[in-house]
Amino acid sequence: MQVPGAQAIPQEGGRKNLVEVVRLFLKLGTTAFGGPAAHIAMMEEEVVRRLRWLDRQQFLDLLGATYLIPGPNSTEMAIHIGYARAGWRGLIAAGVCFILPATVIVLALAWVYVRYGTLPEVGGFLYGVKPVILAIILQALWGLSRTAVKGPLLAGVGLAVLALSLAGANEVLLLFSAALLVMLLTNLRERLHTALPFLVLPVTGGKAAPATLGGFAATPFALPTLFLVFLKVGSILFGSGYVLLAFLHADLVVRLRWLTDRQLLDAIAVGQVTPGPVFTTATFVGYLLGGWWGAVLATVGIFLPSFVFVAATHPFIPRLRRSPWASGFLDGANVASLGLMAAVTWQIARAALVDEVTVLLLLVAAVVVFRTKLNSAWLVLGGGAFGLLRWILR
Repeated sequence: MQVPGAQAIPQEGGRKNLVEVVRLFLKLGTTAFGGPAAHIAMMEEEVVRRLRWLDRQQFLDLLGATYLIPGPNSTEMAIHIGYARAGWRGLIAAGVCFILPATVIVLALAWVYVRYGTLPEVGGFLYGVKPVILAIILQALWGLSRTAVKGPLLAGVGLAVLALSLAGANEVLLLFSAALLVMLLTNLRERLHTALPFLVLPVTGGKAAPATLGGFAATPFALPTLFLVFLKVGSILFGSGYVLLAFLHADLVVRLRWLTDRQLLDAIAVGQVTPGPVFTTATFVGYLLGGWWGAVLATVGIFLPSFVFVAATHPFIPRLRRSPWASGFLDGANVASLGLMAAVTWQIARAALVDEVTVLLLLVAAVVVFRTKLNSAWLVLGGGAFGLLRWILR
């Protein structure tokens, strides 16, 4: 008997399911621009609304579990979905297929950067892509929130996480505090109702800045050290590409002195403007420092922990739903993850809506995604084509 909320591993049609996983995540790896929030929105459209591999509650449970472990959120969601659809082979295939297109694109850009010392023009393309991505994220947030927000308590926690995240509170503390709070309040409601006015989320303060290290000579470059740096980052990093910037700056610019600030910022920019996971920044840095082998080792190092973490945690997600305490924790993590996603959406909106044309693009894209069943990949490509055409004609 299947447990409610479980992601059943298919016993029949395994080869067919694996092919479906490969096809889907190669497509998403090629067209999913905009960072983790946009990637997750596109995955929700594909696996919940179009292909119906998962229902919204199952998707939310995977999303909540993803936010509870370190590493790139959208890549880990891809790995979770692949595992749910096609078992161990699906776990590996989904992650590799989502990462591979971006890695190839980033390698090409790294080659151009090393050869010519600059990056090709991408501003026009992103001008048209960002408003479309914003519409896709808003649709996913609307659909997921209708499942995640099961009452006033969860609505209040989600709004609190959104407000505190915008104020600069630490994402990890927000996530775990919200999950613990919902778990306690849903299971000890009778005992705690008199204490409700005194309960607060312990989330004051922003992210801790990396320690500043100075006065060291540059460390000789070595491929094993490069691999270990990115393995460490992939194993402990929570948060966005901006947190990745802080980690890499501390290790590669300040401590080892292998990169300049300009090179690191260019690497982060490449990760942001290419499709697929932002963590392919590692591919760019690895190529700059160690050529093709450096790119391979850096990429494997930063993504390998995600496969291990998902493989270790995925089988326990259905069990969490069977326990009232763990289920409350997961409900809190789910609604907190949506609050964090909403905060990122606000930041994307500020960067995307720069004039009347981008506002109009958002409105048109919103009408399309809410009123039609057009695949979001076509919308993204259409927005990019419009942006490039506008840039060429200026």
